[in-house]
Amino acid sequence: MIWYPYEQMKTMREPYKIVDADGVYLYTEDQKLIDSVSSWWCMIHGYKHPELTAAIKEQADHFCHVMLGGLTHDPVQKLSDKLENFLPGDLDYCFFSDSGSVAVEVSLKMALQYNTNQGRKRPLVLALTHAYHGDTFKAMEVGDDEDYHFAFDKKEGVIHIPTEIAALEEAFVRYHDQLNSFIVEPLLQGAGGMRMYDLAFLKRARELCTEYDVLLIFDEVATGFGRTGYRFVADEILPDILVLGKALTGGYIGHAVTVANHKVFEAFYSDDDRKALMHGPTFMGNPLACAVALKGIEIFEREDYMSKIHRITEISHREMDGFTDPRIREIRIMGGCTCVDVYDPATLDGFQQFAYEHGVFSRPFLTCMYTMMPYIIKEDELIQIYDVMKKWFRR
Repeated sequence: MIWYPYEQMKTMREPYKIVDADGVYLYTEDQKLIDSVSSWWCMIHGYKHPELTAAIKEQADHFCHVMLGGLTHDPVQKLSDKLENFLPGDLDYCFFSDSGSVAVEVSLKMALQYNTNQGRKRPLVLALTHAYHGDTFKAMEVGDDEDYHFAFDKKEGVIHIPTEIAALEEAFVRYHDQLNSFIVEPLLQGAGGMRMYDLAFLKRARELCTEYDVLLIFDEVATGFGRTGYRFVADEILPDILVLGKALTGGYIGHAVTVANHKVFEAFYSDDDRKALMHGPTFMGNPLACAVALKGIEIFEREDYMSKIHRITEISHREMDGFTDPRIREIRIMGGCTCVDVYDPATLDGFQQFAYEHGVFSRPFLTCMYTMMPYIIKEDELIQIYDVMKKWFRR
């Protein structure tokens, strides 16, 4: 029996069974659906992309996996080299893993050991209220949403603050000599409620982290590859550690990377074995994942995805600006994300089935009816998503 995610198995509704997928569409036996959420935000190139499929097949003809313990291979070396050039600043050192949650764990482990390797005890992590960074243990601890982690009521070693500069400055005054890192989803807090905030907050965070030698971690698992309207928020404000996943492989296979700058790497680079980073996921640097990630980055650049995203943003504003309903708290738009935030989550009861019957797959959560569409979406397909959202309130 399948144990499904984020579901009470006793009461969950029957999931929609997908029999095929192509472009932005999912197919069940009786319906054709626009995937408005990119299968949890990773399918930026859509489904069955011929070049990505070919990249996987070509690598599979050679070998599907070898461990990185004592071995290496061309796909992982080429991807690491590409990321070194593709990413901003001195984010040059790539530690691969098999999921975004694990990559976040690695970043937090790096930040703690960065300090212990230098003889400093700094046990605390600064994070945001309404944060979500994954479902493994330390990732849950820095998270701040009881809707996901209510079974774990006591969290130690983390300070949560709102996205307000005054709160940020107060936290650094009180805790700076105990903080090893400040972790954020930059500009867009995804699973915590599609909350959007200002770049000025991150600029001040960068200044304070530099002043007190606190590592700034950007969790761009969800926000990376253009989702905020920036290629990476790290292009605007440079973190010490960057975490990528989801869109990295275009949804073809699970993989992620934790990328450190020179300062972080040099704290581990030593003749002392005890200063090594003792972590090693079995499937880190998987050659199938690396091959498809390389091809995905090539497509992202060649097809000028940032122009596609800017056009998506324009259409989103045109279609949704000014739409009101007494049940709607706010409509927020940033890059390739639109969120209709309602006052009462009960307002969204039944919307998923309604959307299904109108040719759209949607998965609302908390108080959020939202879309994070594939970037290859056509204008009429995007309008269909928004029309279904508006029809729900007009019915």
